[in-house]
Amino acid sequence: MDMKLEVVVLPVTDADRTKHFYKTLGWREDADIDFGTSRIVQLTPPGSAASVHFGTGLTDATPGSVRGTYLVVDDIEAARAELAGHGVDVSEVFHRDDTGAFAPGAHPDRGTYGSFASFSDPDGNTWLLQEITTRFPGRVTGAAYGSTRQLEQALREAAAAHGEHEKETGRYDEEWPVWYAQYMTDHQDA
Repeated sequence: MDMKLEVVVLPVTDADRTKHFYKTLGWREDADIDFGTSRIVQLTPPGSAASVHFGTGLTDATPGSVRGTYLVVDDIEAARAELAGHGVDVSEVFHRDDTGAFAPGAHPDRGTYGSFASFSDPDGNTWLLQEITTRFPGRVTGAAYGSTRQLEQALREAAAAHGEHEKETGRYDEEWPVWYAQYMTDHQDA
């Protein structure tokens, strides 16, 4: 049975301040629901299947007590620069050396899983950016389909839709892989 991580609850003191902070980072607002005695705000980082919840009446954890939640990126330097560009106090890039101790800079050979940067939200909940360029065997990236048959069906649907696209434009589309990728992403079952 699949068990997918959907939401991480963040304990915060001021939901509006926290919402503003994460939206400034480009996180998508999925919900902001007031139940009278509680409020749930849900935001999702760009490209993530998992979201965060915060608000009032959600947790008895101390605000700022969530530590080291990972955000995976494919370019640590670019991700760090983007966060800094949004005014976030983000650490310099660092890695673990041969002894396991943290050392400044990106991993010397830019090895996957090897470079990090960190930042905190206004309450002190901490995030760890980790650069992953190649997944360990068995891990899936990008659009996820439950089976080979589902992926095959998605490709067939994209091919049919792309055929209609080419009929409408009256020409061969040399960038068909880009078109397929976007179509499959837009039409993937959640």
